[in-house]
Order: sequence, then C-alpha cells, then structure tokens
Amino acid sequence: MNEKQLAAEKSIEFIKNGMIIGLGTGSTVYFLVNKLAELINNGLSVKCVSTSVQTTKLANSLSIEIFDFNELDYIDLTIDGADEVDSNLNGIKGGGGALLFEKIVASNSKQIIWIVDASKVVKTLGKFPLPVEIVPYGYKSLFKKFTDFGYKPILRKKDNGVYLTDSENYIIDLHLEEIQNSIELEMKIKMLPGVVEVGLFNNIADVVIIGKGESTQIIKRK
Repeated sequence: MNEKQLAAEKSIEFIKNGMIIGLGTGSTVYFLVNKLAELINNGLSVKCVSTSVQTTKLANSLSIEIFDFNELDYIDLTIDGADEVDSNLNGIKGGGGALLFEKIVASNSKQIIWIVDASKVVKTLGKFPLPVEIVPYGYKSLFKKFTDFGYKPILRKKDNGVYLTDSENYIIDLHLEEIQNSIELEMKIKMLPGVVEVGLFNNIADVVIIGKGESTQIIKRK
C-alpha cells in the first residue's frame, strides 16, 4: 500500500455514522472515495458533498450520492489532500484546480483533515507553485502585477488552451520558492481586484495524516 493510500484509509477512522462529509479533490482523495464507497456498501450512512466535478464523477461511478451543498447547513468533517503542509499545519492547495470550492467547503466544516504522503511535508511553504484563481476578464493586468512583484507567474494551460476551473476561471501559478509569511501574502494577493481565491490555506486544517513508509503519523493543531 502506498503512502497516499495509507493516509487516506487512516482518515476513515474519523468518519462516524450519520455525518455529513466533505470530499476533497486529488490523487490522495481518490483512495478515500474508493474506501468510503466500500463502507457505504456495507451499511455506513453518511451524506457527501464534493469539491469538484472530478470528485463528483468518481463518487457517482462508485454509487456514492453527492448532495448539493446549498441543501445542507453545515459539514461535520471534510477530508482533503494538500500540495504542501508546514509544521504549523498551513498549506498550499489547488494543484488540482479546485481551490475555490475546497476553501468554501472547508470554511463551513466543523473539522478538517488533510491526508498527504511524506513528500508533501515541508519546513517552509513555496516550493510548490502557489495557485491563484482569477476571473478571465483583464487577467493580463493581474499577470503583470504578479510579474512586477517578482512572483514569476505562469498562466495554467491544458490541451493547448488556457486551463479552466469548474467555475470557468483561470489559474495563475506563482513560482515563489519560499513564503516567509503565508497569512500576509494571502491577504496581499486577495486584495487585488480580479483575484477569486488564493491557494494558501492558513489556520484551516485541524488534523494532518501523513503516510510515512508503512505507517501513518497524525499531527493535530496545537
């Protein structure tokens, strides 16, 4: 079993009958959704909310019903992956392009668990490019601002065209190498008109489950 699968299956222990579960997006969440489908098939009763078209398609293919978030008042537990996590449990997310919905779901959840393999744990955030979701209108002016700030922006592409999020926005990935103050940076970028969401997830995760070799390590927010 690989580290992603180990972390994903460990997170299942936090799921209780009757819960409303937020399902994240990405390669680690893939293992979670597959295991969850098994448990639902064996009698577990939960309601699920999805953070992306990708996760919804996977869940539906495994006969997991995805509820409209607008029909629910809250979420008990959201389990999601992360692209980087530091020792303060702050992270970078959005490599899969779902940062907006992931942050909306997280902000309405009673508990957040991130599941990662050991390679995602870092001392300082920033090696992984920071995704910034932006509206397409006037995107070149934002791109220029990021360039002037020295953020080394790259417009995300897919299939020879511009990558579109589920909300039909663009993503600019910032190649920062090192982020000294992630809270300050998040606020600075978010204040720019045209920015929809920033892939910095500060003070959000309550628990991080790390797959390490053949076992898992659980870190809880202090």
